[in-house]
Amino acid sequence: MMNYYETKSQPITKVMVWQAYWKVRKNKGSAGVDGMTWAKLDKNLPAQLYKLWNRLSSGSYHPMPVKSVEIPKKDGGVRPLGIPTILDRIAQQVVKTHLEKQLEPLFHDASFGYRPGRGAHDAVARSQANCFNHDFAIDLDIKGYFDTIDHELMMRALRQYCKDNWVHLYVARWLKADIMHEMKLRKRSTGTPQGGVISPLLANLFLHVVLDQWMAINHPEKPFERYADDIVVHCKTEKQAIFMLKAITARMTACKLALHPEKTKIVNLRGKAEKRYPKKYDFLGFSIRPVCREVNGRRMTLPGTFVNQKAKQAMREKFRQMEIHKQRGSLESLAKVLNPIIRGLVAYFHKFWHAGMRDVWNGLNHRLLKWVKWEKGLYKYASVRWLKQQHRQQPHLFEHWKLVQP
Repeated sequence: MMNYYETKSQPITKVMVWQAYWKVRKNKGSAGVDGMTWAKLDKNLPAQLYKLWNRLSSGSYHPMPVKSVEIPKKDGGVRPLGIPTILDRIAQQVVKTHLEKQLEPLFHDASFGYRPGRGAHDAVARSQANCFNHDFAIDLDIKGYFDTIDHELMMRALRQYCKDNWVHLYVARWLKADIMHEMKLRKRSTGTPQGGVISPLLANLFLHVVLDQWMAINHPEKPFERYADDIVVHCKTEKQAIFMLKAITARMTACKLALHPEKTKIVNLRGKAEKRYPKKYDFLGFSIRPVCREVNGRRMTLPGTFVNQKAKQAMREKFRQMEIHKQRGSLESLAKVLNPIIRGLVAYFHKFWHAGMRDVWNGLNHRLLKWVKWEKGLYKYASVRWLKQQHRQQPHLFEHWKLVQP
């Protein structure tokens, strides 16, 4: 009889490996440098997982190189992703599940990224709430954060909060794993590649030591929000903001990190200042800026949360690249393609203000109108009448039609 709880020199059981497999399997993901896909793995799954467990539990496990993939960023340039092999991702999940149980209760309440039960909406809501009592904000951007984490400092932070030597052993090996880029291997001396299962947890741990705990000890009166490496610190006056920016810059430098000189900035939401500062900041796809509202008959300047223009432009670009007007078939088949995308956008960006997305949905309706012209061979006004008729017959065919009529 197979003993799924059997261990060797390292306290890793077979059931831990199988549980990690199912978690990673849900996220799917592409193959690494070995070319192994999920279909190939599943054909010989018990033997592959047994081999992985045997290596992990005996201490002989060594990760394969990480495949480097570059994806375009919204503001230009590229972001490097490191994709481990599927088996390496399963191994990382084994360690992550064990390590997360130790670290999660210790993390700061202002940390929201990649944590169970917390999300981007929580971080944005907290950020807006803190703006009601603080007129200034510091929008922090760490330059190449995931690629510049110092390995020695990372391991020191890990040893401080986790005493398991087998965790130290494997994390050190993942940090040092080679990178395969365009069929060439290169060594890595800093950073934990985005794309790894355990990378977000390690990145959270590092900034917990670098910023969160440092703020709690040295500046507990200054509220902040952090979602991974997206950070906003709140201050009451211009003088406080200038002082805090200098202090945080020095702290980052001491921990071998650097703030982006152009993207890091002080924001004046509604305070008195000697210098001119930006009046809004972007945070997780939203813009927080002052707006005039009437409260109990009085006009007041209060912080408001809106969808930022970069996010809207990215949505428009996505719909443009889909070339909706060239897709042939019925309107219903087109709805099946578009509705999952629309639902995702609505769920995220309609959280704080519905009307802010009206121009995006109007733009999508124009693309649907162009599809009608191509598919039905109709002129402009006939196309409009046809699309409106479809809306009357099936008002919920497209998810955004519940919000903006064609």
